[in-house]
Amino acid sequence: RVLSGCAIIVRGQPRGGPPPERQINLSNIRTGAMARRAAQGQPDTKDVPDEPWAFQAREFLRKKLIGKEVCFTVEIKTALGREYGMVYLGKDSTGENIAETLVCEGLATVRREVRGNNPEQARLCDLEDQAKASKKGQWSEGSAAHTIRDMKYTIENPRNFVDSLHQKPINAIIEHVRDGGVVRALLLPDHYLVTVMLSGVKCPTFKREADGTESPEPFAAEAKFFTESRLLQRDVQIILESCPNQVILGTILHPNGNITELLLKEGFARCVDWSMAVYSQGAEKLRAAERSAKERKVRIWKDYVAPTANLDQKDKQFVAKVMQIVNADAMVVKLNSGECKTIHLSSIRPRGLKERFEKTKDKDKRFRPLYDIPYMFEAREFLRKKLIGKKVNVTVDYIRAATGPAEGTPVFAERTCATVTIGGINIAEALVSKGLATVIRYRQDDDQRSSHYDELLAAEARAIKNGKGLHSKKEIPIHRVADISGETQKAKQFLPFLQRAGRSEAVVEYVFSGSRLKLYMPKETCLITFLLAGIECPRSSRATPGGMQLAEPFSEEAMLFTKELVLQREVEVEVESMDKAGNFIGWLHIEGVNLSVALVENALSKVHFTAERNGWSQIQGHFGGKPIWANYEEKPVEEFVQLTEEKERVENYRPVYVTEITDTLHFYAQDVETGGQLESLMETMRAEIAAQPPVEGSYSARRGDYCLAKFADGEWYRARVERVESPSKVHVFYIDYGNREVVSTTRLATMPPAFSTRTLPAQATEYTFAFIQVPQDDDARADVVDCIVRDIQNSQCLLNVEYSGVACPHVTIQFSDSKDDVGLGLVKEGLVMVDVRKEKHLQKMVSGSLNIWRYGDFRADDADEFGYRR
Repeated sequence: RVLSGCAIIVRGQPRGGPPPERQINLSNIRTGAMARRAAQGQPDTKDVPDEPWAFQAREFLRKKLIGKEVCFTVEIKTALGREYGMVYLGKDSTGENIAETLVCEGLATVRREVRGNNPEQARLCDLEDQAKASKKGQWSEGSAAHTIRDMKYTIENPRNFVDSLHQKPINAIIEHVRDGGVVRALLLPDHYLVTVMLSGVKCPTFKREADGTESPEPFAAEAKFFTESRLLQRDVQIILESCPNQVILGTILHPNGNITELLLKEGFARCVDWSMAVYSQGAEKLRAAERSAKERKVRIWKDYVAPTANLDQKDKQFVAKVMQIVNADAMVVKLNSGECKTIHLSSIRPRGLKERFEKTKDKDKRFRPLYDIPYMFEAREFLRKKLIGKKVNVTVDYIRAATGPAEGTPVFAERTCATVTIGGINIAEALVSKGLATVIRYRQDDDQRSSHYDELLAAEARAIKNGKGLHSKKEIPIHRVADISGETQKAKQFLPFLQRAGRSEAVVEYVFSGSRLKLYMPKETCLITFLLAGIECPRSSRATPGGMQLAEPFSEEAMLFTKELVLQREVEVEVESMDKAGNFIGWLHIEGVNLSVALVENALSKVHFTAERNGWSQIQGHFGGKPIWANYEEKPVEEFVQLTEEKERVENYRPVYVTEITDTLHFYAQDVETGGQLESLMETMRAEIAAQPPVEGSYSARRGDYCLAKFADGEWYRARVERVESPSKVHVFYIDYGNREVVSTTRLATMPPAFSTRTLPAQATEYTFAFIQVPQDDDARADVVDCIVRDIQNSQCLLNVEYSGVACPHVTIQFSDSKDDVGLGLVKEGLVMVDVRKEKHLQKMVSGSLNIWRYGDFRADDADEFGYRR
C-alpha cells in the first residue's frame, strides 16, 4: 500500500497465512500530506484537505509500486519505531531509486536541513535543482489549486445516489479493506469515499470485543488478505447495485476477474440470500462458485457434508411418473422399478398448510378439508392438471429429517425434497410465480434448500409485484363444497338430477378399492362416493363388528390398477342408482375406456349379475356376449408358469383401412371384411334421409348420445356427441372413421334405430403403435405424424395386435404391397425410439428394433436430415 508520496507498506511472501507488514518512509525527501477526515465523535475536529500535489505524488507512487517487488534499506529507526530508508524497484539496489524519481518529477522536495556529508542527499539536491529548472510538478508555474481534491466523505441520500447511476460501472480505487467482503473505495472522478459491501456474499469478519480488541472468525484474516492482495489500491470498476438501510451493495470488477466469485470459489465466503437478489452479474454464477468450494471442502467448507451425500447418483436424479398430488407441495411418483415414492417440492410452502392441521370441532375429523384453505385448492388443481400421469425429471436437493411432536405443530416423517421439472419448467417456480406458494426463508448456515433457490426468490418477487394469488388484494376465493359421501338423505336429493344429467364430469379424489372411489363433481360442487356398476371386485381388508376382515386375493392389485388409471384424473360418470348407504352406482369412463370393462379385461374383477341390466351391453360387447369367467378352469401354478414361459408371439395380420391419424400417434382403422356392410348401411341411410330430410334445429344434443352429423362434404355420417360447448356448438366423434369436429346443431339429426350401433357396431377402432415411444417434443411428434399421414392414411394395410393397453390395443402395421413394417421404418428414419418390453415372447421383435435404432443404416449425406434425431 502507498500511504503518501513518501511512505509505503511492504509485506513479504505469504507462508501459511498473511505475512507481517512493515512501513518504510523514504529518507531525505518530503511530499504533501494527504487529506484526512475529521475524527468521528469529536465535534472539535475538522476535515483536513490535501496539501498541493500530495494526491498526485501518491498516485505516481501507487501506479509504479503496487503489486511490484522492491528492495529497501533501513538507514534510521526512530525511538517511536518509524523506519527511514531507501527503496529500489526490483530485487536489489541496482534498480530504480524511488526517492530520486519522485524528486526528478517535481513531486517531492529534499530535506536540506540534514547535516553531514551525505552523498545521497547531495544527489537528491542536484535532481531537485534540475526539476525546478524544468518547471516540473510542484515547480510548475501557475496555481496549485487544481491539485487539491474536493473530498466527499458522506452522501446525503445514498439510495438516490445509487439509483442515479443505473448500475453503470464506475472507475474507483480501493483505499482500504475492512474484511474480505467490505472495502472503502474512492469513486472517480468526483472523489466520493464510500464503504461498499459485496453483493450476494458474506466473508468471515473481525468481531470487536467489549475491551476494544478484535477477535477474528475462522479464516477472517485469510479472506481479508485474499482481497487485499488483489484489490488494495488497484484501479477497479464498481457497480453500485442497491442501498438497503444506508448500506451500499456493489460488485467490484478487476481486469483479472470478479472478486465476489473468486472469494466463493476459494472458500472464503458464503452466499447470502438477502443481497443475492440485487447481484447484477448472475446469481447462478455465485451459487456455482460456492458449490465448487463445497465439493472440494476448502476453507470455511472443510467440514461440509452435502444434504444428499448418502444417496447414489441414481437416487439423486431420476425420471418418474406422477401418480398423485398429495398436497400443494407434495406428490407421489412411480419409479421405473415400479416403486412409489412421495416427493416434496424443495423450499416452498403453500399458504394454509399449517391451518389444515388444526383440529376441528368434530373430533372424528383431524384435518380441515382442502377446499376450506384459501388458495390450497387452486395450488392442488394447478399441479394436478400439469402433472398427473406425466413423466417428470426429479432432482433430489435434500432429505429433511423427521420432526418430533411439539405443542401446536404436527409430526412430520422424513421427507425427500426435490426440484421437479417437466418440459424444462420448474414446477415449484411456476407455483410461486402464480402466487400459490411462498418461498421458505432459511438460516444463513442452512444448506438444505432448493438447487434453484434464487429463481424461486425472483419468482416470488414478481408475484408480489404483480399481486398474484395470495399476494393479491382481492377477496380470497371461497369454495363451498358439499360432502355427501355416506349421507343417505342428501344423496337421495342428488340422485334424480345426476341420473338425468347422463354423462357428468368428475375428478377422482380418492380410491378406496378397485371399484370404490370418491369423486368431486365440479358443476355440482359436491363430493360423492361412487361404486362401479356391473362388476365385483376383490374386497380390501376392513374393520367389521366381528373384527378385522382380511383382504381378498388380488384386492391390492385391483386398487393399484384403478389408482394408476384414474386417480386425480378428469373422468366422465353415468349414475344409474344408489345403495342403502348413500353411495352412487354407475359407469366411469376415462379417455374412452370403461373402467369396469378395463378391470374385467385385466382379470382383476368378475362380472356381477347386475350387469345384465341397462349397463350389460357395455361389457357384453367386449366379450361376444359371454362372461369372462364362463369357461374358466383353474390351472395349477406350475402349469401356468410353464404356459407363460412357452408363449410365442402370434402373427395374425388382417387387412384394415386406416381412416384417421391423431396428434398423439394413435390411429383409427376399419376392418376391410366389414367394409361392404358399412357401405350398404351408408347408402340406405342417406337414401332415407334424402326421402325424409330432418328438420334443422329439431335435435337436442346430449353428451354421450349417438346421432347423425353432416360432414363438410355435405354427406351424413354416424357420430357420437362428446361435448356440448354451447346451444349452437357441439363436439362430435365420427364413430366409423375416427375423426372429430365441432359442428352446429343445425347439422345434427336423430339416428334412426335401423342404423344404430346395434345394427352395425362402430367401424373405427382405435389403435396405437407397439414397441414405439411417442416423442415428448411437440415438433418431433408432429414430424412423425406427418410421416405416418403421408404413408398410410386413407390406405389399406395389414394389422397385427401385439399386446393390450389401457386406452387401446398396441399393434404392428405393414404396407399391404411390400409387407414392410411401418413402425420399423420410423425407427430406421430416426423419428422415434424403441419402447422396450419385458415380455419374453416379444423380445425378438424388440431386439431387432433396438439394433436398427442403435446401429441402423446411416450415410454421411443423411446427416443434415436425420442426424439431429439420432
